[in-house]
Amino acid sequence: MDYNETLNLPKTSFPMKANLPSKEPEILKFWDEIDINALVLDKNKDKPKYILHDGPPYANGDLHLGHTLNKILKDIINKYKSMRGYNTPYVPGWDTHGLPIEAQAIKKLGINKNEINPVEFRKMCRQYALEQVDIQREEFKRLGVRGDWDHPYLTLNPEFEAKQIEIFGQMAEKGYIYKGLKPVYWCTTCETALAEAEIEYKDETADSIYVKFGVTDDRGLFRKLIDDISKIYFVIWTTTTWTIPANLAISLNPEFDYSLVAANGEVYVMATELVKSVLHDLNISEYKILGSFKGQEMEGIKTKHPLYDRDSVIIVGDHVTLDTGTGCVHTAPGHGEEDFIVGQKYGLPAFNPVDEKGFFKAEAGKYAGMKYYNANREIEKDLAEAGALLGKKKILHSYPHCWRCKNPVIFRATEQWFASVKGFREEALKAIKEVEWVPEWGEERITNMVKDREDWCISRQRLWGVPIPIFYCQECGEALIDKETIAKISDIFREKGSDAWFEMSPEELLPEGKKCRCGSTNFRKETDIMDVWFDSGSTHAAVLETRDDLRWPADMYLEGSDQHRGWFQSSLLTSVATRGKAPYRSVLTHGFVVDGEGRKMSKSLGNGIDPDEIIKKYGAEILRLWVISSDYTSDVRISDKILGQLTEVYKKIRNTIRFMLGNLYDFDPDKDMVGYQDMEEIDKWALLRLERLKDRINDAYEGYQYHLIYHLFHNFCVVDMSNQYLDIIKDRLYTFKANSKERRSAQTALYIILNDMIKLIAPVLSFTTEEAWGYMPHRKDENYESVQLTDWPEKNEDYIDIELEDRWNKIMDIRGEVTRALEIARNSKIIGHSLNAEVTLYPSDDIKDTVNYFYNKLDTIFIVSKVNVCNYEDAGDDITYETESLKIKVQQAPGQKCSRCWVYSETVGQDPEHPDLCHKCITNL
Repeated sequence: MDYNETLNLPKTSFPMKANLPSKEPEILKFWDEIDINALVLDKNKDKPKYILHDGPPYANGDLHLGHTLNKILKDIINKYKSMRGYNTPYVPGWDTHGLPIEAQAIKKLGINKNEINPVEFRKMCRQYALEQVDIQREEFKRLGVRGDWDHPYLTLNPEFEAKQIEIFGQMAEKGYIYKGLKPVYWCTTCETALAEAEIEYKDETADSIYVKFGVTDDRGLFRKLIDDISKIYFVIWTTTTWTIPANLAISLNPEFDYSLVAANGEVYVMATELVKSVLHDLNISEYKILGSFKGQEMEGIKTKHPLYDRDSVIIVGDHVTLDTGTGCVHTAPGHGEEDFIVGQKYGLPAFNPVDEKGFFKAEAGKYAGMKYYNANREIEKDLAEAGALLGKKKILHSYPHCWRCKNPVIFRATEQWFASVKGFREEALKAIKEVEWVPEWGEERITNMVKDREDWCISRQRLWGVPIPIFYCQECGEALIDKETIAKISDIFREKGSDAWFEMSPEELLPEGKKCRCGSTNFRKETDIMDVWFDSGSTHAAVLETRDDLRWPADMYLEGSDQHRGWFQSSLLTSVATRGKAPYRSVLTHGFVVDGEGRKMSKSLGNGIDPDEIIKKYGAEILRLWVISSDYTSDVRISDKILGQLTEVYKKIRNTIRFMLGNLYDFDPDKDMVGYQDMEEIDKWALLRLERLKDRINDAYEGYQYHLIYHLFHNFCVVDMSNQYLDIIKDRLYTFKANSKERRSAQTALYIILNDMIKLIAPVLSFTTEEAWGYMPHRKDENYESVQLTDWPEKNEDYIDIELEDRWNKIMDIRGEVTRALEIARNSKIIGHSLNAEVTLYPSDDIKDTVNYFYNKLDTIFIVSKVNVCNYEDAGDDITYETESLKIKVQQAPGQKCSRCWVYSETVGQDPEHPDLCHKCITNL
């Protein structure tokens, strides 16, 4: 099928009139009708595979510019690789479980999930997710992204869920899955645990307080300095007043020096290095240092909790720093990761008096029933009444927020299921080193994250997701998870989907006759679902290993830089834990999209731009050009001004292609090609410039440096082609005989250059090059339906002529000086158009040979009517422009203007049959 026939556009019409918003849908229709993805895959079916595995966007809401940047980058790589001869099946996917979909389903349907059957609720969530997939699919296709859009992978598909269960089971079999009570990020709004990758940090103002804990047992240490230990207080500092009820200890650094500071009739213990800053905050100017001790010496001292009748013991840990506070760290093992870890060493419980909604429980005493942040004022008041509140000040700090609801989160000790990262950390770090990271700093970033990562909390307290396939014995409470059980559940999910967990009884889900170690056959099911990062982290197995057209591992993962702690890492962890190596050979990272001033796009700033609006106004091609216009490894800017500039660049590229196409309307490459040896020298130079472009663009594609392609291609179109070569050959194309060797030589060069140009930029400007390919003449052996079916341009060593390149570089430099002289003459009203001019050159000895070599072509190269060459010494005072090696005189050319070629010539009027034509035009006619 011919694209132009599809559009009902005859090839004889003047091609390439820009109207992208209306033309692109027609090209999309053409691709759909010929099934371009299937054609490309069939052409390369026996070639080596290149697998770029798609990271699943979340199936919720319209696309934003971050999606656009991501998908277009992937498309550029796939199209380049397929033209390079790789089999590049691209399977797009979607993340379809989790809280946001639950929330949207509830909002859209106006339901209370607690009052509806779980299976019915899950069906509603599924329906919403699938609707979003359909919307986003069309939006991605509108960008010109090629892929298997009819068969994407979805994390809600039964086959996917079954494979995910297998991954979970393999990790459990190796001992990497366990249940534990420890503090995790907890969103009280969403009422669920969160993974580290689901946390965003925002700056906010908070109250910070200094609180004193009175010593009750100094183990005899302080009595050397002061008799009455009831006057001695350890001073802590905190920005989370609400965690004071959960305090069980105060942590010191064993190696730090701590001073006993006498002030206000009391003695305060704090880190020696922080004494001045703390006392400044407390407005204490008069004080005395009574003595000092190492933190280790004070281990085991007891203080009294200021609000409760219990001890707060002094413990030591390396996590204590001197960055802020007093060096005496308020320790609540139920509300902090480091607090929990150090508390474990001392056998302290993970005491958590806050429930899943953020309200204090009965264990908090008088604060029971209060929302944790509302209790701050009451706790602060009680501390003041107890004489324990030493000071208070406002601070600006970075605080964790839920990435979905955007509300602050807390650390809260709960029983959760974890993946023990420490169990395979060293293997993961080794696997990272075996991956190519683009840019290189990605390796250090993810290495540091994995090196410092605590165990992965994989359970969520929601309904819409893949259930954690655990059973509990009703008699002894022991958790049941074994290979046989996992296999049975996986098979059930593969057949019925994960809804089966909610529809079927434990007896139906478990292998027949399954017993607990205690002998009981009475079980209940786990109610938590898996973290959605476990879903997406399983795609390497659930997608790459289950489709015949793909393979494991992938050649590339490509996502934003936030995925070093998200998808890149979750995929790495599940893969290393189950397969011993990374699921990808290379990882490419791009930055975020920001506005023209470098600010993050947000509704509050009003600086967001909808991709759909850009497409309606400019076309998707401008977005594709935008993607390569900046270095994507850092943040990528966009604004109306930038889009306007890109539109101008696009017009120059398009007009260059359009001009070349317009001059090939009567050219048949199978009949009219001129052999290289018989071509005009400037045509050979143009082919040489093409080869230089190809080398550099090839390197840029291979190095994923797409911003270089943007500049290289744009400069080639504007400088090498439009401003130089095309400008010079216009006379030959327009005035020479149609089938003359001179004109056919120019057309041969145009054909070769355009043929390669279109292919070089096809991965980026897919719409424009498809349209151009449809208008372009083709050799019989390359008459493909689409430019995407062509092979990448091969290097042609015959076009590399160093001596020719040196000559033409020199004459083009001289041409640049002549152009400046012509501009001066034009401004001085000596001439109008350059063809009005007669130019006299006075070259010095170092460029004389070059000038003489081109003597008979100088008028054509300079696009003037006449050129004279004289000795440098003969130049008079009437020089128009000069450099160290060249003097130039510009004057009005003699003769009359030829009505055909516009050259001023003294031969115009000499032929009575053609009185308005010059001798050259008469000869050509």
